[in-house]
Amino acid sequence: MMPESQRPWILRIYNIYRVILGFCLAILTNAALRDGLLDLDNPSLYETASWVYLFVNVLIALMLHEGRREGYLFVLAVLDIFMLGILFYAAGGVSSGFGNLLIIPVATGNILLHGRIGLLLASLASLVVIYLTFFLSLSHPAASQSYLQVGVLGCIFFAVALFVQRLSRQLRQSESLAQQQAVSLASLEKLNQLIIQRMRTGIIVVGPQQKVLQANEASAQMLGKPIIREMELEQLAPDLAQRLQQWRNYPSIRTLPFRNHRGGVEIMANFKPLAQESDDTVLVFLDDNTQVAQQAQQLKLASLGRLTASIAHEIRNPLGAISHAAQLLRESSQINEQDQRLSEIIQQHSKRMNKVIETVLELSRRRPSEPQLVDLRLWTEQFLEDFKHVTLATDTVELEAAEEELLTRIDPNQLNQVLNNLCQNALRYSGNAGTTRTIWLKLYQNRDTELPVLEVIDHGPGIDDEHVQHVFEPFYTTEVSGTGLGLYISRELCESNQARLEYERLEPRGSCMRITFAHPKRLI
Repeated sequence: MMPESQRPWILRIYNIYRVILGFCLAILTNAALRDGLLDLDNPSLYETASWVYLFVNVLIALMLHEGRREGYLFVLAVLDIFMLGILFYAAGGVSSGFGNLLIIPVATGNILLHGRIGLLLASLASLVVIYLTFFLSLSHPAASQSYLQVGVLGCIFFAVALFVQRLSRQLRQSESLAQQQAVSLASLEKLNQLIIQRMRTGIIVVGPQQKVLQANEASAQMLGKPIIREMELEQLAPDLAQRLQQWRNYPSIRTLPFRNHRGGVEIMANFKPLAQESDDTVLVFLDDNTQVAQQAQQLKLASLGRLTASIAHEIRNPLGAISHAAQLLRESSQINEQDQRLSEIIQQHSKRMNKVIETVLELSRRRPSEPQLVDLRLWTEQFLEDFKHVTLATDTVELEAAEEELLTRIDPNQLNQVLNNLCQNALRYSGNAGTTRTIWLKLYQNRDTELPVLEVIDHGPGIDDEHVQHVFEPFYTTEVSGTGLGLYISRELCESNQARLEYERLEPRGSCMRITFAHPKRLI
């Protein structure tokens, strides 16, 4: 049987053929037109059968051309064989050539129907021409000499049926294989789409005129904006559009990382043309530069560890000797008041230098982060309970936290060190010790990136604009007694947990230290 998808098309062609054949046979009912072409044995029967055949064919073509059931197809083929058999008898048998018209219904029936039913049609066609030839031989003895031709015609019917069945079987197998391959390709396409959507690397397809053709979820999360098909890249990410243009002009130059929005991740973009001959369509890969920064941080800490080991041997011991000598000099009874003041200054600065060395040694000896899945809301509440015991009674810490659960992966001990340092700094800049000082902790989820955020806010004088870009640099401080390592260590601890620490100046006054945490499903 022919494949289901092609059956209506073949049936439609067959109905058109039947209408055309019926029209041609009806034309031959005119004696003037068939003169010299056809010698009818029974003109009246031929005329009646031709017009009936044409009328039935037109009716079927108009009303029943969409029939697909096997019963309908079988009846249609049998009707064709029966009507053409009558025309075969009226035209005078095998000598008229009308027996060849039965080949088409037999062939079409074997295309549209099962093998055994197709062979049944060949049998019916053979029986029709044999019996009609027998009846013709009763009235026309010369027709008895046509049995050999009739037998050959019957063999042709069966040969056509078998050939068409074999051809249909091959077509069915080919279509079945094509369908299986189509299903397999569709499955692979869905799998590829799922893999692309689940990839942590952002992928954007940029077409002509820098229109976004396709993008995965990771790219939308990194850029912090929903990506709409056919939107302009300049509208989505101006820095990315600039780097794409730079890559088009100078492909060999590596582009610099960028942030698409405040608090966003640092993104490294790479470009690859989809076609070698044309650069109209470009594949853009977006990678989170946090992991690279984390690896660089590990190398930096390793170098710092070797440096601090040398500092411990070369500076700490002489510094201890200087401090001890200054203390002995201060206890001497022969020293005057002015020299005692100088000795006190020596001891004070020796302690400060020793504190710097201890802080650097603590940084270099820091253990690797051990991230855990932390509920930030519960953890922050517990931190405030512990922090109240180390602050003055006049100090107040207010917490504003979202009601929903906010999860992240981070080392709780390192987070405690970071937040304790930020809160101490916020209190110190809020006012003098002993006065009423208040700071605020704000915990929420960023709607654009869906990442948890913790802000430490104070309403002190803030950091001057000229110092903002240096606040996270090591040994940079605006205080006389400061080491300049607190914020530096806090940022290093955040980066080792794939979190980000940023500063924002508030208006009209105040400061905000913002920690943007990693996604809870991200492995650190």
